[in-house]
Formats: sequence, structure tokens, C-alpha cells
Amino acid sequence: MYVGKSVTRTDAYDKVTGRTRYTDDLCDRGAYTARVLHASIAHGRVVSIDISEAEKIPGVVRIFTCFDVKEKHYFPTAGHPWSTDPEHQDVADRLVLTEEVRFYGDDIAAVVAEDEVSAAQALRAIKTEYEEYSFVLDVQEAVKEGAPQIHKDYPGNILKHTTIRKGNYEEAVKEPGLVRVEGWYETPAVQHCHIENFICYAQMEGERITVTASTQIPHIVRRVVGQALGIDWGRVRVIKPYIGGGFGNKQDVLYEPLCAWLSMKLGGHLVKLNVSREETFVCNRVRHAIRSHIISWVRPDGTYAARKLEAYSDQGAYASHGHSIAAKGAGAFPQLYPCENIEVDAYTVFTNKPVGGAMRGYGIPQAMWAAECHTDEVAARMGMDPVAFRRKNLMPKGYKDPFSKNELYYDSFNQCLDKAMEAIGYERKYKEYQNQTGMIRKGIGVSVFWYNTAVWPISLETSSCRMVLNQDGSVQVQLGETEIGQGADTAFAQMTADALGVLLKDVHVVSCQDTDVTPFGTGAYASRQTYTAGCAIRQTASLLKERILTYARDLTRMPVYNLDIKEGNIVRITDGRILMTLGELSSEALYSMTNSQHLTAESTAQIKSNAYSFGCTIAEVEVDIPMCRVKLLDIVNAHDAGTLINPALAEAQVHGGMSMGIGFGLSERLLFDEKTGRTLNGSLLDYKLSTFMDHPRLKAVFVENPEPTGAFGTKALGEPPVCSVAPAIRNAVYQATGAAVNEAPLNPHNLFLKFSEEGLLPD
Repeated sequence: MYVGKSVTRTDAYDKVTGRTRYTDDLCDRGAYTARVLHASIAHGRVVSIDISEAEKIPGVVRIFTCFDVKEKHYFPTAGHPWSTDPEHQDVADRLVLTEEVRFYGDDIAAVVAEDEVSAAQALRAIKTEYEEYSFVLDVQEAVKEGAPQIHKDYPGNILKHTTIRKGNYEEAVKEPGLVRVEGWYETPAVQHCHIENFICYAQMEGERITVTASTQIPHIVRRVVGQALGIDWGRVRVIKPYIGGGFGNKQDVLYEPLCAWLSMKLGGHLVKLNVSREETFVCNRVRHAIRSHIISWVRPDGTYAARKLEAYSDQGAYASHGHSIAAKGAGAFPQLYPCENIEVDAYTVFTNKPVGGAMRGYGIPQAMWAAECHTDEVAARMGMDPVAFRRKNLMPKGYKDPFSKNELYYDSFNQCLDKAMEAIGYERKYKEYQNQTGMIRKGIGVSVFWYNTAVWPISLETSSCRMVLNQDGSVQVQLGETEIGQGADTAFAQMTADALGVLLKDVHVVSCQDTDVTPFGTGAYASRQTYTAGCAIRQTASLLKERILTYARDLTRMPVYNLDIKEGNIVRITDGRILMTLGELSSEALYSMTNSQHLTAESTAQIKSNAYSFGCTIAEVEVDIPMCRVKLLDIVNAHDAGTLINPALAEAQVHGGMSMGIGFGLSERLLFDEKTGRTLNGSLLDYKLSTFMDHPRLKAVFVENPEPTGAFGTKALGEPPVCSVAPAIRNAVYQATGAAVNEAPLNPHNLFLKFSEEGLLPD
């Protein structure tokens, strides 16, 4: 059995030796270079673009402007499964180039040149004239009467508004003896900062367009490129090579449609569009900034009587993933701490800022920041230990969500808290750090999280798998689900080996997707891949095993029910005797003069279930009050992610998520010029990304409660590690200082404002 073992990654050797080839490595050197001209205003209309001087620059092939886009094929960009039901289709509000500018950095023209130098020179030579409009950067200002209207079809700039009502909030708050706790909580826009910037190239082959891209969602890209170009989807081929990270940014269709459009305009010539790091910050996607207001009414015994949440999600200029981020956070609120009387209002609002899209955690890091900062404040008001308060109110074993049908089968929250507390020595440190008075103080804080696995029932959840038995008895496996650096291919290989009964070394997962040959799958997002692909792998392996054993029946003279496959051999169940190897069987099957067969199997698994993933973070900090600085001393994440397919990869996933959460909590935020709308710190020099110098030793512990709805007992782990880190750090600072810093990150600027307000700074 390979599931549950820390086997070596299937791509380890190629990656450590530099043999792995990414998108840029595969592009022919004869490709033209495309560069995008971005708008230098936050809101308005392009009146004219003068390209006369730019066209004279040697090496410039062609310059296209927004006025060259004659056919207005609006398309969506979110990497969501498409549906024939219009209610489950994303908002189509993008063009390959636009004359209606909605944020500083919008795409208004493109230069195609023989080399990057010529393209860059041409960009600088283009002269643009605008008609400027007023703009809005604040999410709550955008919904006020008289605010600039960003999209005509969305009055008040509200993309969507979700409400949740349970019980009777207004009556519940009249209960005698209730304590009212209220607060505003805010998280900023941040960027993914994956190592490989987005890159793609496109060329025509006959009447078809082939796009090779660094993407998490090749099959979805195929559909969106077809929509953007107004051509049949079958005329589009998308190839996904190895990818150098995505974290959700590449779960959007970014510049694949533009690159394909440019190639088609140039007679199908190979065109490469490589996004710079600065463009990644502004013109790709960012995590939604969300501002939340929570009111809790608490009984003297520490239980909730009624709760209210109002959240405003800053979508930026275009819909992209839109309201699904805010809706997911809103849905977590009544589930994390179930309460009989709840009101939730979540708004997704357009502003003239870079576009909010998917990012690791998909709204739950923002939601947990609000919910878990608030939880510590409630516990403090009630005079209760933060952990004891959580244990009293958290989702109990047996809870079942009426919408998703998710069920908590185990006492996961308490188990995770117990493991994390033991790993970090919580009880001793919490008592030791109470009631400090010095200028250098320590604190310890806790935060929990809730997460769904996959997207059913909100959206389609499907996964297809193809298995081919080779002549030597090895197996090729193809999936639409994508390896993006997280080790998915290794997990797929382990599951295949166990499900089929072959040796791990004999499983060859085809890592790079090609929509012409790869079976359909929607890609890497929603922490879905191991859960959903596991169902397709088990189903397909069962079909292939049946075909193999049926063929073996004639060769062994044994009935199928007496046969099995173990470690790559056909064995007789009754006595365990090896009758023949898979290689011997496969060679006979392929080359038999009397019964030649190519033994393959392919199937699609539509998954109509979901699974809860749970966990917590405990963080220990040292706070230098005069310097307004936080040093992270120790941190541990505990997770119930079901059965771990590969414990070493699971631990690596947790460490990576913790690192992102540390940056989210302590240093990262995008800043915008209020006078122009321009992004001020869109570079790795100015954007304060967390590094290993900001980390203590990261600890990960696991509670392995097998998920009964899954094929291998596994559930979400890719995104959960980031969800609870930032509020745990904040709550540690809260314990150390008594200062409730409710706006992330806990950088010196925000700490100074709060410490000044609380009178903590020395005179």
C-alpha cells in the first residue's frame, strides 16, 4: 500500500536538476514578443491613441489598439466550471482590449515586436489621450449615492448581495442579561507572488489556435478563449506545461485570449506574451480586500444568543471570481459557531482598483480574520479563556449543513486544538503571559478555521481519468486535474498504484495537460483535486482491473472472481500464487494473433458531495511596543484533512500555507494613490513579502479522521493552512498588549496607530 506513505515526489529529480521545462523553456525563439499598454488613469475613456512614432521603431511588427477590437466578444475570466444554466455562468465583462478604462493599469493596446527591447521602446512612444471620469477606491464609498458608476448594469456598483437569515435576530437580542460585543475588521488586497510570472504563447495550426500557458485550468481556458474570440471551442487547443506556482492567480484566464487574438491577427504567427513582475501586481489578480462588521450578543454562560455580520468585498474593476469569495466567507460565519439567530449581509462591490480574484483560501482568510479577531474580543469581555470559549461554541460533532449536506463526523475541532496546544505548550504560556506591563511583552494566540472541499453544490464538480496499460505492465495515467507545484502528480500515482494493484514505479502520470488529448477536468482550485480526482482514479482503476482480469481469465483458465492484481502480478486469490506478470499479460494482449486488445479504461466521476476540513493555528509572539514591531517566536498549525495520501507532501503544503499566512498577518498589503488610483508598491522591492527571515520553525500536526464521502478518505489541505494564521498572530498580540488591532497587517504603521490610541507608547 502506498497511500499514507511519504514517498519521493515523482517530479523531484527533474526539478532539483533543472531538467523540468516550463512555458518559457518550450517557446520557439522565433516567436514575436507582445507587450501590453496599460491605462494611466483610474477611470475614463480612451479618446485617441497615437502610434505613429512607435510604428517607426525598428523591430516593431504591429501595434493593436482598443479601436481595432471591432467585434465586441465579452468574456468572463473566472476559472469556474461553465454551466448550461445561465444562473451558473460567470459575468462576461472583459474584452481583449478596452477603450472604457476602469482601473489604473487597464489593457488598452498591445505592441507586437521581434524582441522585448523593441516592444518596450514602442510602448514608451505611444501617446494616449483620455476623457477622465471621477473614480472611487473605497468599497463603502462606492455604494453611496452619487459615487462614480463603474459598470452600467450594476447600480450602486454592487455586483451581488447575499443574505442569510436564521431564527429571529431582532427578538433574540431582547433576551435579558445579554452582553453586546461589536467590531469592524479589515483585510487588505495582497498579491500571490508565485515564482513564475504568468506567461503564454499562441500560434495557429490550420484553422485552429493553440495556446500554451502557465495556467491552473487548461480546459476552462479553452472555453474562455473560444468565447473571447467568438470561435467554436473545438478550434482552440490549450497546453499546460509544468507551472511555477499559481495560488489562484492562474485560476483566472489572464492574457490567453489576447495572445490568441494577436496571433490570429498576424496570420497565425507564434506570439509570446510574458508578464513582468510589476504587471503581475497590478494587471493580474489580487486577493479581495474585505471590510466586515460583526455584532454578537452573548449570554452570561458564554453562549451566543444572536449574531450579525455585514461584509463588503472589494471586487476591483471587473467581475472575475466576483461574489463567490464574499459568499463563501459569509457561509462560513453561521457554520463555524452555530447560533440559532443569525443575520448575514455580504456585498461584493466594484471599485476602480486592480481586479480581485481567487487566492489561496478563497475568502476564508478574510472571513477568519474577522470572525476570530472578534472571538477573542468576545472571550475577553466575558472573562473567559479564548480556547475554553471556542470549545463551548464551535461546530459540534454531528452538525450537518442543510445547504451543502456537509457533516462533521468527528470531534475534529477539539482534537486539533488539543494537538496544537500540546505541540506549543499553550496552557503554560497563556498563564505566564497574562497581565504584562513592560515595553517588551510576549503573547500567545489561537484561531480556528472551517473549509469546504471542492465546489459542489454551488458549481459542477467532475473529474475524468484515463489509464493505459503499457507493454511492460506499467500504466499511464492522464487527468484533467493539474500539477502546479503542490505534488498532485505524486498523490495521483500513489492512489493509482493502490487502486489498481501495481508498483508505484510502474505508474506514469502524464503531468502536462493538453486539451486535445487530456480527459476533461476543471483544474487546480478549491482544494478539490485529491478528493475529486481520487474518485475518478478509483473508478477508472476498477474498470481497467476488470478488463485486465477478464483477459487474464482465458490465459490462466481461472474465473475472474478467483483473480486479483497485486504488486503488478496476476495472482490467484485462493492460494496467493502468482500466475503471470502484468507485463506478460499486456504483451500477449497487444500482440496476440488471436485476441489482440489494447487494455485501457476511461471514465468520468461527477462528485455530488463535499467535505469539511478543519484546523487551527496557535502563534507565540514578542511585541516591542516602542518600536511597534512584532516578532513571531513560535507557531503551529493543526489540521484534520482526513487520510493523508503523502504525509511529507502534506507537511510541505502546511508549511507553505503558514508562510503565506505570516505575510498576510504581519507585512503584506497593496497601497494605492488616492489622487490617481495608481498602485504604489507593485514590485518585490516595495511590497513587503514575508521571507524565511520572518519565520520561526514552522510546525504542522495532523488529525487523520478519514472522510467517509471520499474515495481514499482524504479532504481539503491545499488552501486551509493559510486560513487561520493571521488572526492567531493578531490574537497573540492582543493577549500581550490588550490592543485589538483589527486592520491587517500588524505592521508598524497599524500598530503605531493602535498603540497610540490605547496609550501604550512611552512619552
